[in-house]
Amino acid sequence: MAKKTAIIASNGGLFEAYKVFNIATAAAASDHEVSIFFTFEGLNLIHKEANQQLPMPEGKEHFEEGFKKSNVPAIPELIEMAQDLDVKFIGCQMTMDVMGLEKDAFVDGIEVGGAVTFLDFAQDADVTLTF
Repeated sequence: MAKKTAIIASNGGLFEAYKVFNIATAAAASDHEVSIFFTFEGLNLIHKEANQQLPMPEGKEHFEEGFKKSNVPAIPELIEMAQDLDVKFIGCQMTMDVMGLEKDAFVDGIEVGGAVTFLDFAQDADVTLTF
């Protein structure tokens, strides 16, 4: 039986995106079953438009050069990598309702569900992380 990694993405900045997708792809590449629950600002990470312009933390602009020099993939590429590795994306239904967002505003292949949907997966996860 594969190990399970459950990730909650509740923040929507560039650094959070790299943390979420780096851990998710590493776990999936290590034969973990991975689900990410995107809620509140974390929905920006999978929003078709927002994920292409995630904010760099103030005072950390120098990291942009380091990302380029190190050939770190852009967030849309990391999303594609995660999906190719069968990482499951769950968009929080409540947050989407509160923000007036529809499923088609997000990258293809997401599931929309509530906290119970995520908890069903996370209840026996080997690793649980929040970003």
